[in-house]
Amino acid sequence: MALAVGVVYYFSNPRPQYYYDYTFRVAGQMLNGALGLSTKPPGHLNEFVPFAGAWYSVFPLGSVLTMVPAAVLKYIGMIGNMPAALIVALIAAGICWLLLTIGSHYDLPNKRVLLTSLGIMFGTWMWTNLTFGGAWQLALGFAMLGELGAIYFTVYDRRPLLAGAFFALGFGNRTEVLLTAPILLLLMGRRELREGVGAPVGGVQPPATAGGTYLKGELLDAIRQAVQNWRRIGTFIALPFVLGVATLWYNYARFGSPFYFGYSWIPGVLDEPWYKHGIFSVRYIPRQAWEMLWRPWEFRNAFPYVVPNPFSASILWSSPFILFALRFGARDKFLKYSAWAAIALMTVLLWTHGNSGGWQFGYRYWMVCLPWLFVIMMENAPRSVSPIEWAAYLLSFAANAYATWLFNWTNDLRP
Repeated sequence: MALAVGVVYYFSNPRPQYYYDYTFRVAGQMLNGALGLSTKPPGHLNEFVPFAGAWYSVFPLGSVLTMVPAAVLKYIGMIGNMPAALIVALIAAGICWLLLTIGSHYDLPNKRVLLTSLGIMFGTWMWTNLTFGGAWQLALGFAMLGELGAIYFTVYDRRPLLAGAFFALGFGNRTEVLLTAPILLLLMGRRELREGVGAPVGGVQPPATAGGTYLKGELLDAIRQAVQNWRRIGTFIALPFVLGVATLWYNYARFGSPFYFGYSWIPGVLDEPWYKHGIFSVRYIPRQAWEMLWRPWEFRNAFPYVVPNPFSASILWSSPFILFALRFGARDKFLKYSAWAAIALMTVLLWTHGNSGGWQFGYRYWMVCLPWLFVIMMENAPRSVSPIEWAAYLLSFAANAYATWLFNWTNDLRP
């Protein structure tokens, strides 16, 4: 199934945006001993920042490092341009495999696990945006892959070193993922789970009436366990710590400050109307919440008559099945509310960003929340799929297939 999904993603865009190859170019420069470009890049690569006689990408170090394998292929002459479609297919296959593997740890019918997994892959804005194939979209895809791997090897198959490696992949590509570190550490510190996801040893689920008392006890117990299992925690944070220190050095080497990524130095970026209060501001939250949750599709007088706004559109209109994450109940309350906490932390930060994501379908930044949303939907899912669920999933599949066709196969929504 993962292979089939990868193939579909590979052929979903006949003209992937391989030319937006910021990270691929910088990875190639690294192989030559440089961190930036010595000459001004082409005009379409307008997010390179000029500084001290060179041109530097604003992408974090982790994004560049993920492109090193592809850069090596170019270095030895096997490829010419960034293999965007192939990278998209590999990311999609990896994400699908992890979704299905996480789902296999639940006592749910295969139909339920498969439907929810394919809902994430083909019923959300991820499909359209990832298949664009530009550096921004690839970074989001790698971040999702990293998050899912970190969740899987923290909760379902506890392997601290692998969990840390995947977490490094996640926050290395999207810095907001770093906010979930305390949550993953708490989940890593919990007692070993053996029989049933989220159940204490022995498989006994907490009483449904325990409510906040149970969650408070679980939180305190997770903190105690994290302190007691300091070796496990240390193994988890080892690779992320190395990447974090390397990123600080990378920032300093480029811009003279370990804590500066250079985004506000992009030529003309602060003159854009959506950044009138700077790159980040709490004043942007109401507008961004509206962009993500409510902004409707638009009507035209000619074909295609109904289209999403190509700069942002409500994720609820195009992916109504995700509303089932709001169901009550959970197999493991602590895991479910931990996932909601991760989503809340990243969402608030994303909403403080002045730009909702540029040319996109839906709200592409929120792709980083989909791994945690999937966990919630596994936690609260009933065994049977109701008719209203089938309708919501089918509508989601149809809306996102239509959007993928509009953006990738027509000229009606091309930048």
